[in-house]
Amino acid sequence: MTPLILASQSPRRKQLLEWATIPFTVIVSDVEEDFPPSISKEDVPVFIARKKALAVQPRCAGDSIILAADTVVILNDHIIGKPMHREEAVSMLLSLSGVTHQVITGVVLLQGDREISFSQTTSVTFHPLTLSQIEHYVDHYKPYDKAGGYAIQEWIGVVGIQSIDGDFYNVMGLPVSLVIQHLQQFRQPIRSN
Repeated sequence: MTPLILASQSPRRKQLLEWATIPFTVIVSDVEEDFPPSISKEDVPVFIARKKALAVQPRCAGDSIILAADTVVILNDHIIGKPMHREEAVSMLLSLSGVTHQVITGVVLLQGDREISFSQTTSVTFHPLTLSQIEHYVDHYKPYDKAGGYAIQEWIGVVGIQSIDGDFYNVMGLPVSLVIQHLQQFRQPIRSN
């Protein structure tokens, strides 16, 4: 069986692959998540995912398939990154309150010099959120490692999401069913247990 390497330290991506019963090993990629200003916002997550995959490739066996992903939140044509502190997290969630934004996860599968890359977009709409709801979430869940300052599977998602259009798991950080479909394109596909 071809080994799968997850080039991510994200506990959510790890959990999603475990739920899909796909065997994998984690090798953390330590790269700057920067990108050229000329790149379109929709292409940013694939660009960063490719950087992650290439960063771990020298540490992987030649036949390994590397899976790297990156997720961005886009509101009004602006990328909302990960909040650096409490005030920024509160501000981000206030900007998302009562409106629709897009969550795009870019994925790169790399085996030797063969690459499959793709992205998935999900639209998420929050109910109007009160400041006390936002502060409760930020103070209790500390979403500083999360694009857009929230995780859909946590309290804020349960009480605050009005609707989603697209793949729920994409918002968590990995469109797992699409990943599995693309893994099957390799000659020695990874099989679920």
